[in-house]
Amino acid sequence: MFSPCKTVADVVFCKAGKSKGARAAQVYDMQKDLFFGTFGRSRYAAVTEGGKLAEFHLDALGAPHITGSIFKGRVVNVLSGMQAAFVNFGQEKNGYLSTGDIPAEAEGGDFPAELSVREGDTVMVQVAKAPMGSKGARLTMNLSFVGKNLIFLPTASFCAISRKIEEGPDRARMERFGKKLLAGGGGFVLRTNARHALLRTLKEEAAYLRALYASACEAYEEAFVGDMVYSDGDVFSRILRDFDLSEIGKIRIGDEECFRRVDKLLKMARAKGKVERYTGERELLDAYGLEEQVRALARSRVDLENGAYLVFDKTEALTAIDVNTGKFTGATDLENTVFTTNLIAAAEIARQVRLRNIGGIVVVDFIDMADPEHRAVVAAELERCLLEDRAKCNVAPMSELGLVQFTRKKVRSDNVSTLTKPCPYCRGRGAVLSDAFIAFRIQSELKRCFAEGHRGAIVELNAGMASFILSSRCMTAAVRGEWKDKRIYLIPHRTYHDEFFTVRADDSDVLTLPENAVLLY
Repeated sequence: MFSPCKTVADVVFCKAGKSKGARAAQVYDMQKDLFFGTFGRSRYAAVTEGGKLAEFHLDALGAPHITGSIFKGRVVNVLSGMQAAFVNFGQEKNGYLSTGDIPAEAEGGDFPAELSVREGDTVMVQVAKAPMGSKGARLTMNLSFVGKNLIFLPTASFCAISRKIEEGPDRARMERFGKKLLAGGGGFVLRTNARHALLRTLKEEAAYLRALYASACEAYEEAFVGDMVYSDGDVFSRILRDFDLSEIGKIRIGDEECFRRVDKLLKMARAKGKVERYTGERELLDAYGLEEQVRALARSRVDLENGAYLVFDKTEALTAIDVNTGKFTGATDLENTVFTTNLIAAAEIARQVRLRNIGGIVVVDFIDMADPEHRAVVAAELERCLLEDRAKCNVAPMSELGLVQFTRKKVRSDNVSTLTKPCPYCRGRGAVLSDAFIAFRIQSELKRCFAEGHRGAIVELNAGMASFILSSRCMTAAVRGEWKDKRIYLIPHRTYHDEFFTVRADDSDVLTLPENAVLLY
């Protein structure tokens, strides 16, 4: 038994030979930094904690993220037996609208006993979950507008407070502020950031969010079915909105257009001193050692620091994670070896589901432990680590078989599907890196080459990738800007694997190239 420790988290650290003071230092000394950049028409945001990648977000090439956006839709099918409807809202697949996502007053229906929308009705709907695989988007008529400190709920009449604001003076003050905000109509959720805000600031933000709703309603009246009447913003504005900037150390930005946009967003946030315009010759992610960490997201295997490893297996219904001891043999007995491995795995699993943006049902197969107390400690450690996640997670107790199930709220596509595409070699049973990310890696290697002082480079690559780079013009900005005095030739190969390429410097005045070599733009 571990009686000297007062909490399960303390049990974990005492078992590992660490004091509670060491635990506090580990948790609170972890500096968060943001990295913003673009490649081609794509935008990315990386979040690091203690120099290690914690989150990665990508607005893929030309593909808008519709989660949180509001559309004018039309009900095309009502399934009374399922208390749900399908709505045409201008996307490839119709969206799914359940009774629970329709306000009580909509169309005078008796919520939730009766589905209050009818076939042919036009409705204002917000995307709660983006389309995934063969499933269409999940829609809601319970609209929400997210701000820095508040979430405005036009169809509600209550005020809720973030669960991360604990009982005490802060929460009591938020309750008082919340009652005053309700006077203007609608409902609110006070986000974690709100604990630092003055009432005046919250009232100004509430007025702004109400104005957004009014603007969306006006646009809805003039819109056609399928039109977007409100957009939730790009990756930069979402990250700056969702993070408490007082906890952020530096915001490093990789290109001028992005820098101007973020600088504008931060004018009223009193955080301009934290923004750095990165001007190095290497790619931003490469310069800070993050590119390889991003690439690792596409792999199903994750190695742990002690030689053990995790295997991620995603299906349409859930994500399964298997814990393996690997090379770790321990120093004492089998039970302690397994216990130690499971503890390390629990912390890494919490980090990986956040980093990979895995949502829905997750099942973890921990290595079998004979000691019931060990099983309880491992399950509690997983739950504790998941509390650091901004997405809501619900953890079930560990079963006798060593399985732990938990759910994680998901609103956007996971990073694996964003960074990969179905493998063309095994007819879709596996996955390879996406064309956009391979192009980004090639651009990064070219920047590294030119940072070494070279003035010419030859890229040998898959023929399809060469066509993608030329047709998408994803490196146009670099070619017209920092590479305007460089020579870059692409040599396509039909036999090269999609992911394989080489970049070599060549500063010769006269180049000997094959007939199919192409000058980049």
